[in-house]
Amino acid sequence: MPVLYADIIVDISAGNLDRVFQYRIPSHLNGIADIGSQVMIPFGKSNRMIRGFIVNMTSRPDYDESKIKDIDQVINNELAMESQLIRLAWQIRKVYGGTMNQALKTVIPVKRQVKAQVNRYYSLTQDEGMLDAYEKRLGSDRRYKTRMELIRRLKTEGTFSREELLNVCHVSPSVVKALVSDGILVENVTRQYRRPMGQLMDTGQPVVLSPAQSQVVREICEDEQHRIHLIHGITGSGKTEIYMELIAEVVARGRQAIVLIPEISLSLQTVSRFYRRFGDRISVMNSRLSDGEKYDQYLRAKRGEVDIVVGPRSALFMPFERLGMIIIDEEHDGAYKSENTPRFHARDVAAWRARMSGAKLILGSATPSLESYARALAGMYALHTLNVRARAGSILPNVSVVDLREEFRQNNKKIFSRKLRALMEDALKRGEQIILFLNRRGYAGFVSCRSCGHVFKCRHCEVSMTAHRGGRLKCHYCGYEEPLPRTCPECGSPYVAAFGMGTQKVEGMIADEFPQARVLRLDRDSTSRKDSMDDILNRFRRHEADILVGTQMIVKGHDFPDVTVVGILAADLSMFSNDYMAAERTFQLLTQAAGRCGRDEKPGQVVIQTYAPEHYSIRCAASQDYGTFYRQEMSYRRLLSYPPVVHMLAVLAVGADEGRVQACITALAGAVRDFCREQGFEDMVIVGPADASVSKGKDVYRKVFYVKNKKYPWLIAAREFMEQHLRASSFSRDVGLQFDMDPMSMY
Repeated sequence: MPVLYADIIVDISAGNLDRVFQYRIPSHLNGIADIGSQVMIPFGKSNRMIRGFIVNMTSRPDYDESKIKDIDQVINNELAMESQLIRLAWQIRKVYGGTMNQALKTVIPVKRQVKAQVNRYYSLTQDEGMLDAYEKRLGSDRRYKTRMELIRRLKTEGTFSREELLNVCHVSPSVVKALVSDGILVENVTRQYRRPMGQLMDTGQPVVLSPAQSQVVREICEDEQHRIHLIHGITGSGKTEIYMELIAEVVARGRQAIVLIPEISLSLQTVSRFYRRFGDRISVMNSRLSDGEKYDQYLRAKRGEVDIVVGPRSALFMPFERLGMIIIDEEHDGAYKSENTPRFHARDVAAWRARMSGAKLILGSATPSLESYARALAGMYALHTLNVRARAGSILPNVSVVDLREEFRQNNKKIFSRKLRALMEDALKRGEQIILFLNRRGYAGFVSCRSCGHVFKCRHCEVSMTAHRGGRLKCHYCGYEEPLPRTCPECGSPYVAAFGMGTQKVEGMIADEFPQARVLRLDRDSTSRKDSMDDILNRFRRHEADILVGTQMIVKGHDFPDVTVVGILAADLSMFSNDYMAAERTFQLLTQAAGRCGRDEKPGQVVIQTYAPEHYSIRCAASQDYGTFYRQEMSYRRLLSYPPVVHMLAVLAVGADEGRVQACITALAGAVRDFCREQGFEDMVIVGPADASVSKGKDVYRKVFYVKNKKYPWLIAAREFMEQHLRASSFSRDVGLQFDMDPMSMY
């Protein structure tokens, strides 16, 4: 057999090592080492052992054979990557940057082997002569009474598990070990998968689809072009039932399906619907699983023992060889964009994997992202619209918009408007439930006037400015600064301050206003424990509380039949964040929050409290008018050249020496401007550099600029130039670069 050589990516994420290294496959590893295998290799002059990933194999060495080292060993091949996932990693590296090692580790949903959980069963040897001799040898010796009793029981009952031997037969582990060693007991070991949701294995009946739902299923199944399909359905329109019907069709053809759900929506209720329909052939992945549970779910998928996986972004990389469909629920959600390098978007990577697999990609949302809806209108996606709720008797709730400026003028300075307070009192008297939503997602507080609602925005960028020490307002998009005025320039009021509140504060105010009400809080602090989110949601579903207060966690994928009032306490919290996507995110969150109400036959009431009732994101969310919102928001994006009208690349420089970081980002912005001019890249716009919104964290300084253009390949070329430029400069020693293509929030 000819000698084979492996091209290996080493497990070190350094730019100067971002290439393949060639190693010889020794004869004893032939047939074991393969493309996708993880291996241990001697690396560098010291030959220290490090991990590597085989990405290609060849019989022709690229270097002098005498200088090529041997692979030392193959790590458990259960973790070997499929060739398709390696191709996907190359594409992620090309488009989003970072190192190939980072891209490979992205497509490995399980990072390390975990000790298997096994069941052990014991029976008597089939060698009757040996057994007779053993019994005669023990005879009537009282020291072996336990062994003799066990042998008698096994003769009549056949087989015992290890737990039964220890707890029922009262045999010690040392006796079991001795009997196995003597050949009297035969041990049978079977792998026991850790089932994270094993209690949900009861199978339910398929739901009867409405004519509108059936039409969507039929159109998608009959599409032979393998286009991407966008299902735009209002809250409660039955998108999940459509997903399950499509999956059933795929599984019936012997293929597999991946269902992506934002991590925040992976509640017990959501996942159990899939379990009840498909039973044991489904797997679930999320960050709350133990390492052992994740490893076992990965193995089940790799061995073809499951047809469906439900999970967040990482589930996209499950090792399915017969992939026939990928579904992305709540496709607009920011959780589908990775916050770590490489900063990929699951929607785009899913499209690549679907194309590689010959699978269909289905996107679903009540509030589609502007990117997806624009592609649908342009004919790049097939668009399916559902305008009515699926459940008989369920209608969209009545939505009221309350002007907090008027409440302030009427001397009501509490967080509950008069309208919301009255609705809450009535609902509590009727024994119904209430959700209070705080539209907050870690934004730095914007500055506004409580009297007239005026928000201080950058005169160059139309994003809200952030208050800083020293009485300054700063734009973290372009770097513009101005002094914080003492009075409002619109109305002259002195009530100018940073705007913000937290869920704990709201919880305390509920206790003051409604002392008899039972309250649950759902936010990151209250859900830090594994399964704590499910516990809180199930307690609320069992009516163990009257009011649920929380952040965006409460608006995604939950169905509470007894909720008749939803209060959105401060819609402005996200609407005026220093982010070009603020209006879109506000519209999405408000629409989703309103959708939690009146989902059964009881009519629902939604109250949106805001200082800007005239803003189109508020008006359109109140009327559930996506079309009008889309048109107005796209006009704003066109005016200021924001995605999806153009593509935008964020370039973030980080380092411990602020002067070096500033010098690096300034030089880099100038260099890429010259590069684009030399390459003939027309209309390439560079904005900044400026301080990032968090300009310093953990003694690391952060500076940013943005590159904008309509042509995606030009931005990729610009990013590759910047990576090479930094590596060749003196800044590479103490300044790091991070890239984010089409960021979903500003830095």
